[in-house]
Amino acid sequence: MATENLTMETFEETITKDGIVLVDFWAEWCGPCKSFGPIFEKSSEENPDKIFAKVDTEAEQQLAGALGIQSIPTIMIFRDGIQLFSQPGAMPADALEDLIDQVEKLDMDDVRKEIAEHEANHEHGPNCNH
Repeated sequence: MATENLTMETFEETITKDGIVLVDFWAEWCGPCKSFGPIFEKSSEENPDKIFAKVDTEAEQQLAGALGIQSIPTIMIFRDGIQLFSQPGAMPADALEDLIDQVEKLDMDDVRKEIAEHEANHEHGPNCNH
């Protein structure tokens, strides 16, 4: 499966799907993005059961800003609508595959339980932003 381009309108719908969604934030002028692009594309072909998406940070400045993207390329990985990974910088193919394997092996019930416990322990008033 090839990668799909995400926009402000399609981002939320895509990342909340069941399964694993990888998102590459990039720009045409970015040298490391150009070298990472073929790695990301090849991985999408080797992992047809996962969604591989790209966000052009030049075309989607509002989306990149809302997500706090300050350096590109940045890779985000979601599983079942939960963000599990976000890191700037290109990575070699073997590191990307290892990361995908780790995300596949996660017990999502444990992840949801940890999130719920964290949120329960950090409840604050409506004006608190953490």
